[in-house]
Formats: sequence, C-alpha cells, structure tokens
Amino acid sequence: MSRKIRMGMVGGGRGAFIGGVHRIAAAIDQQIELVCGAFSSNPEKSRLSGKDFFLPSDRVYGSYEEMMTKEKALPEGERMDFVSIVTPNHVHFGPAKLALENGFHVVCDKPVTFSVDEARILKKLVDETGLIFALTHNYTGYPMVKQARAMIAGGEIGKIRKVAVEYSQGWLATKVEDSDQKQASWRTDPAKSGMGGAMGDIGTHAENLAEYVTGLKITEVCAELTSFVPGRRLDDDANILLRFEKGARGVLHCSQIAVGEENSLNIRIWGETGGLEWHQMEPNTLLVKSLEDPTVRYRTGVGQLSPVAQAAQRIPAGHPEGYLEAFANIYKNFASCVRARLEETEPDELRRDFPSIDDGLRGMIFVEKVVENSKGEVKWTKL
Repeated sequence: MSRKIRMGMVGGGRGAFIGGVHRIAAAIDQQIELVCGAFSSNPEKSRLSGKDFFLPSDRVYGSYEEMMTKEKALPEGERMDFVSIVTPNHVHFGPAKLALENGFHVVCDKPVTFSVDEARILKKLVDETGLIFALTHNYTGYPMVKQARAMIAGGEIGKIRKVAVEYSQGWLATKVEDSDQKQASWRTDPAKSGMGGAMGDIGTHAENLAEYVTGLKITEVCAELTSFVPGRRLDDDANILLRFEKGARGVLHCSQIAVGEENSLNIRIWGETGGLEWHQMEPNTLLVKSLEDPTVRYRTGVGQLSPVAQAAQRIPAGHPEGYLEAFANIYKNFASCVRARLEETEPDELRRDFPSIDDGLRGMIFVEKVVENSKGEVKWTKL
C-alpha cells in the first residue's frame, strides 16, 4: 500500500496544547497524514484551525458527528482511516464510540473516558468490531522504559518485591483556575475532568507505567487523596499504597502542588537480585543495580539493548529523545498495525507494543477505586 495512513482529529484547534503534540508526533515517522478534523466545538474556530493546517474547507467540520457521517460517505480511497481524540476528558467517549460504530480505528488521549461505565462500553465495542484502539499513555514509549520492561520480563532482577512510582508537578500550587488559565480550568472541574483531579490527570500515568514496566497488575489500593488548595473541588495530591499480583508491594505518589517540580515522573523497582530506576526528566538513562556490582548506567544508542528498546530509538547516542518521540512511538506502532490491517497482513510483534483499550479501562477502574477507598472507612480496596 503506497500511501500514508489518513488521520482525522477531534479537538486540538487553535490555542490547544495537546493537539499540537499529537500532530507533531503523528508526523515524525512520515507514516501518517492529517486529512480532516472537527477541531473545536465552535464551528468557526474549527474552520479557522483547519485553515491553519492547510486542509481543504470541505474536510473541516463543525462537529465530530458531522465528521464521522461525511467521512464514512467518502470513497474508501479518500476517507480517513482513524480518528485521534485530543479533547478534555468529558469529550472522549462520544467521538470514540461514534468512530468505532462507523468503522474507524481510534487513538485517544488519556484517561480513556469520563467514567468506568463509558470505558466498559468502549471496551465492548472494540472487542465486537475488532478495530484498533490506542491510548496515549506516552511514557511507555520511551526506549529506556521499554528496556526496563524487557529486563524484568527476562528475569534480570529476579522476582519483583517493591515498586515506587512518583509523578510530581507544582503548577497547581495556587488556585490558578480562577485566572482563566485554560488547562487548569477544565482539569480542576469535576464536570469536565471526572472523579479524579491529580489522580485522573497524572496518577493514571504513574499507575500505567508501574504495570507496564513490571508486567504485574495492581490488585489492591489503600489511598489518601487531598485537596490542599482552598476551594479546589478535586484532589491535587495523592498518596497510595499498592499491592500487586505475585506478592509485590508498592507506593504511588502523585501531586500537582509540589512547589518547584516540573514534570517529575520516576519509577524505581526492586527485585530479589537487582533494581531499576528511570526518571522522565533524564529519559535516556536507565540505572541498573545489583547485589554486589556497582550501578550500571544504560544509555539510549549505546551497547546492545533489547529489540523493543532499539525499535523505539531513532537517533545516535548523545542526541536526546524525549516527550514528542515517545508519543511518536505510539503513533508509529499504531500506524503499522492499521497498515497491516489494510494490507490484510500481520504486523511485526514489536509494533503491537502500545497502550490499548484494556489499559484505558484498568486506568479508570484504578481511579474509581482510589477515590472510593480515600472516601471510605475500609483500609484496602480490591480492583
């Protein structure tokens, strides 16, 4: 098939942060092209955004409903292949459901939906249609995260005993949502963000990273959620004890009132014979620890890494690969699977490595159970 995979976008118009991230990431490997979009709930803003992206006016839509209907009516050789949903949380479910019902594959920003019930409906639709669904838990796209996962799967640090995952930011240390800051306004609004504040926004990334790297599912939580800023309606700090399958224990801390912190996502994992440590703000390095030998620094582009880590690299050693490239790895793998589907072939196993609807549903259940546990009197809540 000698063409790019065609993408439509819902949300991400003028003034939107995450839409630009998705468009850049989708374009990095030259496998995907943006062909249409409903870029805003405001039809005029959507039209102007489409003009910014040099799209033909008849492929810029005033609503996602119009986009799905008109794109489906186009010949198969012209219509979009998939839709990328980059809206606030409460506008994930509608376009995702409609896309699946109309035969389009989906990439969706996290968390997957506003509620667990909505996530279950999407899971059922994906299972019934067989369409491909990717969730942009982008931190799983880093080469050193994939290296850590491969090493644990290969038994290189023994049976996992302890996991410590942290995601700290400081941008909500004051009530910035009162200043009409767009990102703060919707992320702290339960009608748009959902049941979790920091927990739903960044805590889900920490949960997903812990499960992805270790290969272990979280089975129980003991949580305390706090809203430190007076008048804030959702949590801005969370401290959670974790129990994993196979007996591992852990702790998850996430906060958006940690003054001075930028985007401090990190994970440390200890097994019976060794440990691993990765920091998102130093993403090209993985620290590997053992019982007797000095700590070893694994670096992207240096030495013989696992095949999955090598597949996630693009540039030589010493050239930082970060946030955008991690997003791009999800898009690259997703596009490879869509291309294989269109060509009626099987994708390379390495290209199946991206977060799915199952990860999205687990994330929503995790948030729900954490909120439930924090409000209740029971010490431990099962997932």
